[in-house]
Amino acid sequence: MSQHTITGTPFGTLPDGREATLYTLTNANGMVAKISDLGGVIKEIHVPDRNGVLADVCHGYDTVERYAGGASEYFGALIGRYGNRIANGRFELDGVIHQLDLNDGANHLHGGTDGFHRQLWEAETFYTPQSAGLILTHVSRDGDQGYPGRAEVTAIYELRADNELRIAFHAISDKATPINLTNHAYFNLAGQGDILGHQLTIPADGYTPVGAGLIPTGPIAPVAGTPFDFRAPHAIGARIDQKDEQLGHGSGYDHNFVLNKGATGAFELSARVMEPVSGRVLEVWSQEPGIQFYSGNFLNDSISGKGRIYGYRSGFCLEPQHFPDSPNRPDFPSTILRPNEEYSTVMAYRFTTA
Repeated sequence: MSQHTITGTPFGTLPDGREATLYTLTNANGMVAKISDLGGVIKEIHVPDRNGVLADVCHGYDTVERYAGGASEYFGALIGRYGNRIANGRFELDGVIHQLDLNDGANHLHGGTDGFHRQLWEAETFYTPQSAGLILTHVSRDGDQGYPGRAEVTAIYELRADNELRIAFHAISDKATPINLTNHAYFNLAGQGDILGHQLTIPADGYTPVGAGLIPTGPIAPVAGTPFDFRAPHAIGARIDQKDEQLGHGSGYDHNFVLNKGATGAFELSARVMEPVSGRVLEVWSQEPGIQFYSGNFLNDSISGKGRIYGYRSGFCLEPQHFPDSPNRPDFPSTILRPNEEYSTVMAYRFTTA
């Protein structure tokens, strides 16, 4: 018998009258993850500190209305069809130019205004001897936000006995289309305050420099000798305010790191964060070639939820992904899914203490 539980409770009514559900997954260690079928959002993650004291370590809202309203922070959301930015919302595929929704100035971001983060997904629960899980499915119509093809998408969330929250993504499409799925959880391992003292490690020798619109501008650049070198642990805040052109573009870190992969598609450590006071440790594992590190630079005191104000740099995101603007960059790993192929990738948040 599984030592895990999963329960569903009403989360609220959407503007069209449909009902959203909030699923609470727990394991034998007391870890709790609360996930909605609206946008696959992770609303809460409660994990112990080094003394066994639980705290909610991710940003979220209280009500379904805040998520359904398409708040631009993407708290905890499942992102698609394409995580990150596509320049000018345009790409050419097999000789045809496609125009996507423009929702980030002149660019397309995180699947568009009405992306996967605002969809009510079909939900099914399951158990294994070592986990409890939630299977979410969604059909994205041909032309959705400008994307070609009817895409059938599945996201499987699984809370495991070892305090790992794993997310497996699958997709098929009847036409060639870009697919780049991820989750956009914001973390603060102290459960309060800012994240500048968190110690971050990213095993990446390179990153993709960006221009003013946060679109990659050229070839992969080495992290050596720059504020982007996290190959050894550094406090997030140690170099964040240095005079650096790249830090200026995003008012801090908002960049894609090119991971040192043992092999293409290998499931490997992509980032590690340790919060010194609580001792909580987050490891992000994935099969993806890159990870976007965002240091919460656009958060401000106007944003609140769950009894907290989400101020400047109060949370960080580590989003496993293919590189931004890949449909326009043949030198980057391809994100094109073709008919008779299956998109499949796995990411995980692993929590321990130090």
